[in-house]
Amino acid sequence: MIEKLRLARTVRHVMQKTTPLLSIRIPATSANLGAGFDCIGVALNLWNTFELHLVPGQEAAVTVESHGEAAATLPKDHTNTVARILFEELDEVLGQKAPGPLKIVCRNNVPCGSGLGSSSTAVIAGLVFAQALARRELTPENLDTLKRAVLPRAVEIEGHGDNVVPALTGGLMVITRAANGRLLTHAIPLPRQRVVVCVPDFAFLTSKARAVLPPALPRTDAVYNIGHAVLTIEALRTGDLKLLAKALDDRMHEPYRVPAIPGAIEARQAALDAGAAASCLSGAGPGILAFAGGEHERVGEAMKRCFADAGLQARYWVLDTTDSGAEISLGVPV
Repeated sequence: MIEKLRLARTVRHVMQKTTPLLSIRIPATSANLGAGFDCIGVALNLWNTFELHLVPGQEAAVTVESHGEAAATLPKDHTNTVARILFEELDEVLGQKAPGPLKIVCRNNVPCGSGLGSSSTAVIAGLVFAQALARRELTPENLDTLKRAVLPRAVEIEGHGDNVVPALTGGLMVITRAANGRLLTHAIPLPRQRVVVCVPDFAFLTSKARAVLPPALPRTDAVYNIGHAVLTIEALRTGDLKLLAKALDDRMHEPYRVPAIPGAIEARQAALDAGAAASCLSGAGPGILAFAGGEHERVGEAMKRCFADAGLQARYWVLDTTDSGAEISLGVPV
Protein backbone atom coordinates (compact mmCIF):
# COMPACT_ATOMS: atom_id res chain seq x y z
CA MET A 1 0.00 0.00 0.00
CA ILE A 2 2.80 2.40 0.92
CA GLU A 3 4.58 1.65 -2.37
CA LYS A 4 1.38 2.40 -4.32
CA LEU A 5 1.03 5.76 -2.56
CA ARG A 6 4.63 6.60 -3.34
CA LEU A 7 4.11 5.64 -6.98
CA ALA A 8 0.95 7.78 -7.21
CA ARG A 9 2.79 10.78 -5.77
CA THR A 10 5.67 10.25 -8.19
CA VAL A 11 3.32 10.07 -11.19
CA ARG A 12 1.47 13.18 -10.04
CA HIS A 13 4.78 15.02 -9.56
CA VAL A 14 5.97 14.08 -13.07
CA MET A 15 2.64 15.06 -14.62
CA GLN A 16 2.87 18.50 -13.03
CA LYS A 17 6.37 19.11 -14.42
CA THR A 18 4.99 20.70 -17.55
CA THR A 19 6.37 23.06 -20.16
CA PRO A 20 4.75 26.47 -19.81
CA LEU A 21 2.14 27.40 -22.40
CA LEU A 22 3.21 31.01 -22.15
CA SER A 23 5.82 33.04 -20.27
CA ILE A 24 6.02 36.76 -19.65
CA ARG A 25 8.90 38.81 -18.29
CA ILE A 26 7.96 42.26 -16.92
CA PRO A 27 10.25 45.04 -15.65
CA ALA A 28 9.99 47.05 -12.46
CA THR A 29 8.90 50.65 -12.82
CA SER A 30 9.30 53.88 -10.93
CA ALA A 31 6.32 56.21 -11.21
CA ASN A 32 5.54 59.86 -10.39
CA LEU A 33 9.20 60.97 -10.63
CA GLY A 34 8.83 64.02 -8.45
CA ALA A 35 6.33 66.44 -9.97
CA GLY A 36 5.07 63.93 -12.54
CA PHE A 37 2.35 62.72 -10.19
CA ASP A 38 0.32 59.90 -11.81
CA CYS A 39 1.60 60.78 -15.29
CA ILE A 40 5.34 59.98 -15.64
CA GLY A 41 6.94 56.56 -15.22
CA VAL A 42 10.11 54.74 -16.26
CA ALA A 43 11.02 51.07 -16.64
CA LEU A 44 13.94 49.65 -14.65
CA ASN A 45 16.13 46.63 -15.30
CA LEU A 46 14.70 44.41 -12.55
CA TRP A 47 12.30 41.72 -13.71
CA ASN A 48 9.47 39.47 -12.59
CA THR A 49 8.78 36.39 -14.72
CA PHE A 50 5.47 34.52 -14.83
CA GLU A 51 4.74 31.15 -16.47
CA LEU A 52 1.33 29.68 -17.31
CA HIS A 53 1.05 25.87 -17.29
CA LEU A 54 -1.83 23.54 -18.14
CA VAL A 55 -1.78 20.69 -15.61
CA PRO A 56 -4.08 17.75 -16.51
CA GLY A 57 -5.21 15.82 -13.46
CA GLN A 58 -4.65 18.63 -10.98
CA GLU A 59 -7.54 18.87 -8.52
CA ALA A 60 -7.58 22.62 -8.00
CA ALA A 61 -8.62 24.96 -10.82
CA VAL A 62 -5.38 26.86 -10.26
CA THR A 63 -2.28 26.65 -8.10
CA VAL A 64 0.37 29.33 -7.78
CA GLU A 65 4.02 28.61 -7.13
CA SER A 66 6.17 31.59 -6.13
CA HIS A 67 9.93 31.99 -5.93
CA GLY A 68 12.04 34.92 -4.79
CA GLU A 69 10.53 38.03 -3.21
CA ALA A 70 7.67 37.33 -0.75
CA ALA A 71 7.50 33.69 -1.88
CA ALA A 72 6.56 32.52 1.62
CA THR A 73 3.65 34.96 2.02
CA LEU A 74 2.04 35.28 -1.42
CA PRO A 75 -1.19 33.26 -1.84
CA LYS A 76 -0.85 29.91 -3.58
CA ASP A 77 -4.46 29.66 -4.79
CA HIS A 78 -7.07 31.65 -6.73
CA THR A 79 -6.67 34.62 -4.37
CA ASN A 80 -3.19 35.33 -5.74
CA THR A 81 -3.39 38.54 -7.80
CA VAL A 82 -2.20 36.92 -11.04
CA ALA A 83 -4.72 34.06 -10.74
CA ARG A 84 -7.57 36.31 -9.61
CA ILE A 85 -7.10 38.73 -12.50
CA LEU A 86 -6.75 35.86 -14.98
CA PHE A 87 -10.04 34.19 -14.01
CA GLU A 88 -11.99 37.44 -13.57
CA GLU A 89 -10.91 38.70 -16.99
CA LEU A 90 -11.46 35.37 -18.70
CA ASP A 91 -14.92 34.87 -17.21
CA GLU A 92 -16.41 38.34 -16.74
CA VAL A 93 -14.86 40.25 -19.67
CA LEU A 94 -13.93 37.69 -22.31
CA GLY A 95 -16.80 35.31 -21.55
CA GLN A 96 -14.72 32.15 -21.63
CA LYS A 97 -13.58 29.35 -19.33
CA ALA A 98 -10.10 28.02 -18.69
CA PRO A 99 -9.29 24.94 -20.82
CA GLY A 100 -8.32 22.93 -17.74
CA PRO A 101 -6.51 23.11 -14.40
CA LEU A 102 -3.76 25.73 -14.42
CA LYS A 103 -0.52 26.33 -12.61
CA ILE A 104 1.14 29.75 -12.48
CA VAL A 105 4.82 29.97 -11.61
CA CYS A 106 6.03 33.38 -10.39
CA ARG A 107 9.72 34.25 -10.20
CA ASN A 108 9.78 37.55 -8.32
CA ASN A 109 12.77 39.86 -8.22
CA VAL A 110 10.79 43.08 -7.70
CA PRO A 111 10.15 43.61 -3.97
CA CYS A 112 6.49 43.84 -2.98
CA GLY A 113 5.12 47.09 -1.56
CA SER A 114 8.28 48.97 -2.52
CA GLY A 115 7.14 51.62 -4.99
CA LEU A 116 8.66 49.62 -7.87
CA GLY A 117 5.46 48.41 -9.50
CA SER A 118 5.35 44.82 -8.27
CA SER A 119 1.54 44.80 -8.25
CA SER A 120 1.51 46.11 -11.82
CA THR A 121 3.55 43.14 -13.00
CA ALA A 122 1.00 40.78 -11.44
CA VAL A 123 -1.95 42.59 -13.04
CA ILE A 124 -0.28 42.56 -16.46
CA ALA A 125 0.59 38.87 -16.19
CA GLY A 126 -2.99 37.93 -15.28
CA LEU A 127 -4.44 39.94 -18.16
CA VAL A 128 -1.96 38.59 -20.72
CA PHE A 129 -2.65 35.01 -19.62
CA ALA A 130 -6.40 35.57 -19.90
CA GLN A 131 -6.06 37.02 -23.40
CA ALA A 132 -3.83 34.13 -24.43
CA LEU A 133 -6.29 31.49 -23.21
CA ALA A 134 -9.17 33.26 -24.95
CA ARG A 135 -7.48 33.16 -28.36
CA ARG A 136 -7.67 30.16 -30.65
CA GLU A 137 -4.15 30.52 -31.96
CA LEU A 138 -0.98 32.11 -30.67
CA THR A 139 2.15 32.44 -32.77
CA PRO A 140 5.45 34.22 -32.09
CA GLU A 141 4.37 36.81 -34.66
CA ASN A 142 1.15 37.84 -32.89
CA LEU A 143 2.36 37.86 -29.28
CA ASP A 144 2.81 41.65 -29.28
CA THR A 145 -0.91 42.04 -29.92
CA LEU A 146 -1.45 40.75 -26.38
CA LYS A 147 0.35 43.78 -24.94
CA ARG A 148 -1.76 46.19 -26.96
CA ALA A 149 -4.91 44.34 -25.98
CA VAL A 150 -4.30 44.50 -22.24
CA LEU A 151 -2.91 48.05 -21.92
CA PRO A 152 -6.21 49.93 -21.35
CA ARG A 153 -7.52 47.19 -19.05
CA ALA A 154 -4.29 47.19 -17.05
CA VAL A 155 -4.55 50.93 -16.48
CA GLU A 156 -8.22 50.59 -15.53
CA ILE A 157 -7.60 47.77 -13.03
CA GLU A 158 -4.33 48.94 -11.53
CA GLY A 159 -5.41 52.57 -11.46
CA HIS A 160 -1.90 53.89 -12.06
CA GLY A 161 -0.97 54.21 -15.71
CA ASP A 162 2.45 55.56 -14.84
CA ASN A 163 3.34 52.08 -13.55
CA VAL A 164 1.66 49.68 -15.97
CA VAL A 165 2.40 51.56 -19.20
CA PRO A 166 6.22 51.64 -18.90
CA ALA A 167 6.08 48.04 -17.62
CA LEU A 168 4.41 47.06 -20.90
CA THR A 169 6.35 49.33 -23.26
CA GLY A 170 9.66 50.01 -21.51
CA GLY A 171 11.39 53.37 -21.45
CA LEU A 172 10.23 56.73 -20.13
CA MET A 173 6.52 57.25 -20.63
CA VAL A 174 4.07 60.11 -20.17
CA ILE A 175 0.51 58.95 -19.48
CA THR A 176 -2.64 61.07 -19.37
CA ARG A 177 -6.18 61.22 -20.77
CA ALA A 178 -7.32 62.95 -23.95
CA ALA A 179 -10.29 65.33 -23.90
CA ASN A 180 -12.59 62.46 -24.86
CA GLY A 181 -11.34 60.38 -21.93
CA ARG A 182 -9.27 57.97 -24.01
CA LEU A 183 -5.88 56.93 -22.70
CA LEU A 184 -3.05 59.01 -24.15
CA THR A 185 0.54 57.78 -23.88
CA HIS A 186 3.80 59.09 -25.29
CA ALA A 187 7.32 57.70 -25.19
CA ILE A 188 10.20 60.07 -24.40
CA PRO A 189 13.66 59.10 -25.72
CA LEU A 190 15.83 58.37 -22.69
CA PRO A 191 19.58 57.90 -22.54
CA ARG A 192 20.33 55.10 -20.12
CA GLN A 193 20.44 56.27 -16.51
CA ARG A 194 21.79 54.37 -13.55
CA VAL A 195 19.76 54.83 -10.38
CA VAL A 196 19.80 53.64 -6.79
CA VAL A 197 16.55 52.53 -5.16
CA CYS A 198 16.54 52.05 -1.39
CA VAL A 199 13.49 50.32 0.07
CA PRO A 200 12.83 50.22 3.83
CA ASP A 201 10.89 47.42 5.48
CA PHE A 202 7.86 49.63 6.06
CA ALA A 203 4.27 48.85 5.10
CA PHE A 204 3.08 51.88 3.15
CA LEU A 205 0.09 50.66 1.16
CA THR A 206 -1.06 52.69 -1.83
CA SER A 207 -4.40 53.26 -0.09
CA LYS A 208 -2.60 54.80 2.88
CA ALA A 209 -0.33 56.81 0.60
CA ARG A 210 -3.41 58.22 -1.15
CA ALA A 211 -5.17 58.95 2.14
CA VAL A 212 -2.49 61.38 3.33
CA LEU A 213 -2.92 63.62 0.28
CA PRO A 214 -4.95 66.84 0.60
CA PRO A 215 -8.25 67.04 -1.31
CA ALA A 216 -7.24 70.23 -3.16
CA LEU A 217 -4.07 71.99 -4.30
CA PRO A 218 -3.41 75.75 -4.38
CA ARG A 219 -3.03 77.17 -7.90
CA THR A 220 0.54 78.27 -7.18
CA ASP A 221 1.49 74.70 -6.30
CA ALA A 222 -0.23 73.36 -9.42
CA VAL A 223 1.72 75.80 -11.60
CA TYR A 224 4.91 74.88 -9.76
CA ASN A 225 4.34 71.20 -10.48
CA ILE A 226 3.54 71.75 -14.15
CA GLY A 227 6.80 73.61 -14.67
CA HIS A 228 8.86 71.08 -12.75
CA ALA A 229 7.27 68.12 -14.55
CA VAL A 230 8.20 69.65 -17.92
CA LEU A 231 11.76 70.28 -16.73
CA THR A 232 12.01 66.73 -15.36
CA ILE A 233 11.15 65.32 -18.79
CA GLU A 234 13.69 67.60 -20.48
CA ALA A 235 16.40 66.73 -17.96
CA LEU A 236 15.84 63.00 -18.43
CA ARG A 237 15.56 63.28 -22.21
CA THR A 238 18.91 65.06 -22.43
CA GLY A 239 20.61 63.25 -19.55
CA ASP A 240 21.19 66.59 -17.82
CA LEU A 241 21.60 65.67 -14.14
CA LYS A 242 22.27 69.29 -13.15
CA LEU A 243 18.89 70.30 -14.53
CA LEU A 244 17.30 67.22 -12.95
CA ALA A 245 18.64 68.34 -9.56
CA LYS A 246 16.55 71.51 -9.92
CA ALA A 247 13.56 69.91 -11.60
CA LEU A 248 12.95 66.86 -9.42
CA ASP A 249 10.86 68.62 -6.81
CA ASP A 250 7.18 68.31 -6.03
CA ARG A 251 4.40 70.03 -4.10
CA MET A 252 1.56 67.63 -4.86
CA HIS A 253 2.36 64.39 -3.03
CA GLU A 254 5.89 64.17 -1.63
CA PRO A 255 5.45 66.84 1.09
CA TYR A 256 2.67 64.66 2.54
CA ARG A 257 4.07 61.18 1.91
CA VAL A 258 7.75 61.52 2.72
CA PRO A 259 7.20 62.57 6.38
CA ALA A 260 4.92 59.53 6.85
CA ILE A 261 7.85 57.16 6.11
CA PRO A 262 10.33 56.96 9.03
CA GLY A 263 13.81 57.98 7.92
CA ALA A 264 12.76 59.02 4.40
CA ILE A 265 13.52 62.74 4.81
CA GLU A 266 16.99 61.93 6.09
CA ALA A 267 17.57 59.25 3.43
CA ARG A 268 16.81 61.66 0.60
CA GLN A 269 19.27 64.19 1.94
CA ALA A 270 21.87 61.50 2.63
CA ALA A 271 21.66 60.38 -0.99
CA LEU A 272 22.46 63.91 -2.13
CA ASP A 273 25.29 64.26 0.39
CA ALA A 274 26.76 60.96 -0.84
CA GLY A 275 26.91 62.13 -4.44
CA ALA A 276 23.47 61.68 -5.98
CA ALA A 277 22.30 64.46 -8.28
CA ALA A 278 18.63 64.20 -7.31
CA SER A 279 16.26 62.01 -5.35
CA CYS A 280 12.53 61.45 -5.00
CA LEU A 281 10.00 58.87 -3.90
CA SER A 282 9.75 55.84 -6.14
CA GLY A 283 6.06 55.68 -6.92
CA ALA A 284 4.12 56.30 -3.73
CA GLY A 285 7.02 54.97 -1.65
CA PRO A 286 8.32 53.80 0.67
CA GLY A 287 11.28 53.34 -1.70
CA ILE A 288 13.56 56.29 -2.42
CA LEU A 289 14.93 56.72 -5.95
CA ALA A 290 18.26 58.50 -6.44
CA PHE A 291 19.80 59.53 -9.77
CA ALA A 292 23.58 59.42 -9.61
CA GLY A 293 26.36 59.61 -12.15
CA GLY A 294 28.60 57.55 -9.87
CA GLU A 295 29.21 56.49 -6.26
CA HIS A 296 26.10 54.29 -6.47
CA GLU A 297 27.05 51.92 -3.65
CA ARG A 298 27.95 54.85 -1.44
CA VAL A 299 24.57 56.46 -2.14
CA GLY A 300 22.76 53.20 -1.37
CA GLU A 301 24.63 52.63 1.88
CA ALA A 302 23.98 56.22 3.00
CA MET A 303 20.23 55.82 2.53
CA LYS A 304 20.26 52.42 4.18
CA ARG A 305 21.95 53.87 7.29
CA CYS A 306 19.32 56.58 7.61
CA PHE A 307 16.52 54.05 7.60
CA ALA A 308 18.46 51.97 10.15
CA ASP A 309 18.71 55.05 12.39
CA ALA A 310 14.90 55.30 12.15
CA GLY A 311 14.56 51.68 13.25
CA LEU A 312 13.91 50.16 9.82
CA GLN A 313 15.84 47.56 7.89
CA ALA A 314 16.37 48.53 4.26
CA ARG A 315 17.81 47.12 1.05
CA TYR A 316 18.99 48.92 -2.05
CA TRP A 317 19.34 48.09 -5.73
CA VAL A 318 21.58 49.74 -8.32
CA LEU A 319 19.55 49.60 -11.53
CA ASP A 320 19.68 50.86 -15.10
CA THR A 321 16.68 52.24 -16.89
CA THR A 322 15.57 49.99 -19.74
CA ASP A 323 13.88 50.53 -23.08
CA SER A 324 12.57 46.96 -22.96
CA GLY A 325 9.04 46.38 -21.76
CA ALA A 326 7.11 43.18 -21.14
CA GLU A 327 8.52 40.26 -23.15
CA ILE A 328 6.14 37.41 -24.01
CA SER A 329 7.22 34.02 -25.28
CA LEU A 330 5.59 30.71 -26.09
CA GLY A 331 6.80 27.76 -24.03
CA VAL A 332 10.03 28.24 -22.11
CA PRO A 333 10.74 31.65 -20.52
CA VAL A 334 12.57 34.31 -22.50
